[in-house]
Amino acid sequence: MSFEARSARTSTTEVVRIGNCSGFYGDRLSAMRELVEGASGDGHGVDVITGDYLAELTMLILGRDQLKDPSLGYARTFVRQVEDCLGLALERGVKIVSDAGGLNPAGLAERLGEVASGLGLAPRIAHVRGDDLRPLGLWEGALTANAYLGGFGIAAALTAGADIVVTGRVTDASLVVGAAAAHHGWTPDDLDALAGAVVAGHVIECGTQATGGNFSGFLDLPDRDRPLGFPVAEVAADGSSVITKHAGTGGAVTVDTVTAQLVYEIQSTRYLGPDVTTHLDTVSLEQAGPDRVSITGVRGERPPEQLKVCVNELGGYRNSIELVLTGLDIEAKAAWVRSQLGTALAGRPPAEVVWSTLAMPTADADTEEGASAILRCTVKDASPDPVGRPFTAAAVELALASYPGFTLTAPPGPPTPFGVYRAEYVDRSALEHTVVHADGTVEVVEDPPTATVPAGADTGVRPSPYPAKQDVLTRRLPLGTFVHARSGDKGGDANIGLWVAHDGRDDLRAARVEWLSKLITPRRVRELVPEAADLEVEVFLLPNLGAVNVVVHGLLGRGVAASTRFDPQAKGLGEWVRSRLVSIEDGLL
Repeated sequence: MSFEARSARTSTTEVVRIGNCSGFYGDRLSAMRELVEGASGDGHGVDVITGDYLAELTMLILGRDQLKDPSLGYARTFVRQVEDCLGLALERGVKIVSDAGGLNPAGLAERLGEVASGLGLAPRIAHVRGDDLRPLGLWEGALTANAYLGGFGIAAALTAGADIVVTGRVTDASLVVGAAAAHHGWTPDDLDALAGAVVAGHVIECGTQATGGNFSGFLDLPDRDRPLGFPVAEVAADGSSVITKHAGTGGAVTVDTVTAQLVYEIQSTRYLGPDVTTHLDTVSLEQAGPDRVSITGVRGERPPEQLKVCVNELGGYRNSIELVLTGLDIEAKAAWVRSQLGTALAGRPPAEVVWSTLAMPTADADTEEGASAILRCTVKDASPDPVGRPFTAAAVELALASYPGFTLTAPPGPPTPFGVYRAEYVDRSALEHTVVHADGTVEVVEDPPTATVPAGADTGVRPSPYPAKQDVLTRRLPLGTFVHARSGDKGGDANIGLWVAHDGRDDLRAARVEWLSKLITPRRVRELVPEAADLEVEVFLLPNLGAVNVVVHGLLGRGVAASTRFDPQAKGLGEWVRSRLVSIEDGLL
């Protein structure tokens, strides 16, 4: 049965199988072919392959590409992936939907047409545009300015018969929403179904992060020495779904691996999207079989009136050096070289000079590396000059005139430009969400009915719903004793999702969830993450998931590309928090 024929049916038992082959620009090249060729445990292949390439940092990279060559601005690795398996995808009726168009979806569609022609193939290629707001000049100096579009442009293209749909900046989940909406014939009024598809899309959007990648429970992960399988969402007509993966691939799909991705890079319990506002606190997960997790109960409401916009600007130039300090007197050595370099740069100092915090080496270490500490100096300026030769020469000239054992981890390099990301918002009337179909006809996607987001919705700290307990015996143990974590970035904010592991102790689960919900408050987060001492912290409860979500505002400064933090994307932040010692009641162990 063709995709178009399947899409005309709305049976509540029928599903559309959507596999995601990319979680970022640089993900495994072979993944698209793996998804086309493989099948899940019940023998079914996929109907649609999606690919997500557009992190905020990627938009900056693509913007810089276009400065060099206006014909670029799309994810070029996607072209190679399509070329590798287009014939097989067409033969099996597998549709391909991707945001790899970036800043130039029309250019990507044209390039794919050239590649297909060279292969003797003639797929129907559509593209979605309207997200690029640079021509409006709303933000002076913006390198990129792209609104996050929804899934109904994709749905329109698939319904019209497209084999490949490429877009610019849509939300990551919109790829799945669009494919599911086309298959099941959803309209903007099917809010709960759309919300369910948003959750499914969010779970699979980062590829193998849903099958065991970046998972704090990796020690118990089966087949982790084999390449992890990419996730597949089986989305039903009511928006419920089952997350799975192809048989014979590495990793696993469990309630914990799905939860790990579900709490990744979210903010409050209301997930605002262009098609629907999804209530994350209504999500229910259940292990439905080996490598099968069901997602049910998701509720949705009207989307907000405005669309979020990803704005990237060139913020200036940066450079860094890493000094190795070995043996005794580490702190004195660090103080001396900091003073020396400061004096050397005094004539033309960079606008910003940031020194890392010293991590002291082990006493009486039995290797030289173990007896050493790394001291990093990062400099930033609007001009490349102060962070170029004057900075690197000043550092190198200290080689024979500073602390004993002076050495660098690598030779100094030239300055590199960095960008600054920020979120803006526009009325939907500022743009036209447009589909250019394979035959060249143009269709404008109507805006859905919207709702005004209540002032202060989901802001502030959610108090624990559990009553206080009397004093009990406790032990000082790592938070990660039975708590998993996943962390990441949203611009300058860091997100930490924490949830109680499904470790077979069902008799303790309710009590552990209560304990975690009472423990994690803004005050406790500031204790666990001292860098957050003066920052705004919000905590949101997700009781259905046994989870809390923490948002630390401003921890990453002006965003990933501009951050001088050791972990600028907060990828390891959750693992650090899990390692911190907390008081755990004896009865929970």
